[in-house]
Amino acid sequence: MLWTLMLLLYAATCCGQSTCGYYDVADFLGVLNQSTLLMNIRPVRDWREPTLVSMDMTFRGVLDMDEKLQIMTTLLDIKMVWHNEFLSWEPSNFCDIKRIFIPEGSVWIPDITISEMTEDDSLDVLYMELNYNGTILRRKTLKVVTTCPLDLYKFPFDKQKCNLTFGMSINPGIDVQLIPISNAEKVTRLSKEQFSKSEWDLTQVDIMHLNVSKYGEEWSKVIYQVLIRRAPILYVINLIIPACLLVVVDVSSMFIPMEGGERLGFKITIVLGFSVLLLILNDFLPNTDNPPILGVFCMICLLIMIISIVDSIFISYMLHISSVRPDVPEFIKLWVLKRLAFVLRINIKKDLDSIVVGSSNKASDENLALTESEKETNKHLSKNGKDSAEIKLLKRLLLELLMVRRHLIVSKKEEEAKSEWNLVAFVLDRFILILYLLIVVIIVVIVVLVWAM
Repeated sequence: MLWTLMLLLYAATCCGQSTCGYYDVADFLGVLNQSTLLMNIRPVRDWREPTLVSMDMTFRGVLDMDEKLQIMTTLLDIKMVWHNEFLSWEPSNFCDIKRIFIPEGSVWIPDITISEMTEDDSLDVLYMELNYNGTILRRKTLKVVTTCPLDLYKFPFDKQKCNLTFGMSINPGIDVQLIPISNAEKVTRLSKEQFSKSEWDLTQVDIMHLNVSKYGEEWSKVIYQVLIRRAPILYVINLIIPACLLVVVDVSSMFIPMEGGERLGFKITIVLGFSVLLLILNDFLPNTDNPPILGVFCMICLLIMIISIVDSIFISYMLHISSVRPDVPEFIKLWVLKRLAFVLRINIKKDLDSIVVGSSNKASDENLALTESEKETNKHLSKNGKDSAEIKLLKRLLLELLMVRRHLIVSKKEEEAKSEWNLVAFVLDRFILILYLLIVVIIVVIVVLVWAM
């Protein structure tokens, strides 16, 4: 009789084990009954005991970075683990079932939000994992848009620090405490393994756990500080190299001869091309009080280009007034042909003396000789009035040739006087060229040092 009872008990146990399933566990717990107590009340038996929510985050990639609005679109993997004191069972009573999956809205969920979040495009989580000891595991992939104050001073070789502050929106620290599961080293390693390559590279992820005082209460926060670095190759090819080439071409244009208008038109074309680069740079940079060093470099180069254009216009004007006013004013000779030329180590004293003194002496001697020749010719014409017609014609031709020669000498004197304006223009042009080169070299060295730091 005893053996019969034992066999019946064993058969009942085997039959019960063969028919049990996930529904039996869910029915036993009541998680499918849409219970308002399970859904809305924090699952603790003593309200003075806080609920510990352990969380972990994996940073998977930067989908977009809007420098103008200073917002970042990221892809994150979030894992949250907490304990529900009212949902537990013995696995031996349910065919050794140790976990089941329950709908997300069927039990209480921590109200975790990201403080910097402005938009959430994440997909909803359908199910969560419930273990036999009451531990609930919730995984979710987030696609969020968050604010990120950008420091673009070293653009495009910049590094940015963006915070992702996880905290509770309703429950203060006395009710719910957030605790990070993994340390910063592990989160950084896992994030680098899953990080999608784009314009940005992940450098490091730091974790800070703290309590923040707000509304007279302490609120638990976990801050993931993400350090990312921009990949600059695209901007180097499309922005920096063209800007440097335009500067080199503009410097080379200073060696175009000053006569004519080729230099002025060429420099204006370069300035127009450089302005296009400035517009491209301005399209994605925010309006801040701390502009990028690349923008400062471009603005200084544009300023020097404008100054060189003004210099070309002024030189063209000096070459024009040389025909109207051949004599150079004394103060220009003093400050430009003597002092500025001495500072720039331009040796024009010998040429200037030969032009000013030699041309005047030569012209006076030739004028005196021409005057005496004309007088002698006129005297011979008046004395020898009985000469034949052929002789008179030859003498008249000789007088005309002498007058033509005199006119040529006077024209030469005027051209030599105009060459003083050419020397003034040459000295000023070389001064602007040297100033241009010095400023460009200084700003390039500063920019390289800033990017290297």
